[in-house]
Amino acid sequence: MNFSSKLIEEAVNEFAGLPGVGRKTALRFVLHLMKLSEEEAQKFGGTVIRLRKELKHCKTCHNVSDKELCDICSGHQRDHSTVCVVEDIRDVMAIENTQQYRGVYHVLGGIISPMDGIGPSDLNIETLVERVKGGEVKEVIMALSTTMEGDTTNFYIYKRLKDHKINVSTIARGIAIGDELEYADEVTLGRSIVNRTPYEKTLTAK
Repeated sequence: MNFSSKLIEEAVNEFAGLPGVGRKTALRFVLHLMKLSEEEAQKFGGTVIRLRKELKHCKTCHNVSDKELCDICSGHQRDHSTVCVVEDIRDVMAIENTQQYRGVYHVLGGIISPMDGIGPSDLNIETLVERVKGGEVKEVIMALSTTMEGDTTNFYIYKRLKDHKINVSTIARGIAIGDELEYADEVTLGRSIVNRTPYEKTLTAK
């Protein structure tokens, strides 16, 4: 792809670095931005900069937030005795869209993956254990992807929590093996949460 402007080429390269964006799509983005007024372009750029500089992570669940405590953790209508463990913020959004879950969350920030050099200490597991030790949590729901890495993470967390007097459950396997939560339809995902099963049963079934 040949460019008559180095500025356009650099902008295309930046957009093409985004997940799922090819160079042709990146060029369309750049050409659209070129049509914006200076005020609109400054607003667009300012939003991206603010996103990077001002976005926080909730001190309790590690979800993204504009404040120290996210709206879910600070919500009085939520069931704070039930904690749903997810891989990242996309899973929180997917589960919230089902409108079937009224508990709170804990975002791990990934899953255990030795091939990628990600171990338990790289994830937000210790803060989950501390939340359970606090005494308010009665159930932890494992809602990680049904992959080998997801199952490994589930088992590690279960071992860390099994000596505490809480229920540890996992979402029903209505989602195909290897599927990501964000791509599951809302009805299937909602049912998998409502019909969750004790984690111990998944161990005896293997």
